[in-house]
Amino acid sequence: MSLDLAAETPPHAPDKPPADGPARAPLTPNTLRTVVRELAERPEQWIHLVRLSTEERWYQRLVADDDHEVWLISWLPGQSTGFHDHGGSRGAFAVALGELEELSLGGPEQGLLIRRIPAGTARAFGPEYVHDVRNTASGPAVTLHAYSPPLSSMAHYDLRAGGLVRTSEEGPEQW
Repeated sequence: MSLDLAAETPPHAPDKPPADGPARAPLTPNTLRTVVRELAERPEQWIHLVRLSTEERWYQRLVADDDHEVWLISWLPGQSTGFHDHGGSRGAFAVALGELEELSLGGPEQGLLIRRIPAGTARAFGPEYVHDVRNTASGPAVTLHAYSPPLSSMAHYDLRAGGLVRTSEEGPEQW
């Protein structure tokens, strides 16, 4: 299900090339951060779509374009993604409501990094980024996520003493 946002071309989105034209380069992480930040500041365009699910995180794609996509996700306390990558896509996410926690590996000297991400904060990352996002707060949270190119796969990982170990992969048919 798509939101009418896909039909509107926001000021930061380039025009689509002709169907037989060359493929566009992926959007940069900073551009994706701008996309999610601007959308997070316009809740009237998405708040009516939000659902809270006790079974699992709820999500809906808002924009599906040739060079990027945008997802709306709700999180109840205790829900998390587990460590995952983005299949080579660049990405960004903004916390629109609530607060989340992000875990990532910072290298041998830094170890496990834990960041609190309050409402109004946006994070961007490159194509090799692996992280775990979770709601450790006492209330729900809502986020907006953008990926370029659109997600084609996501691998999941377990964090073990020796680092991250890839455990599974999923594709768009599972979303």
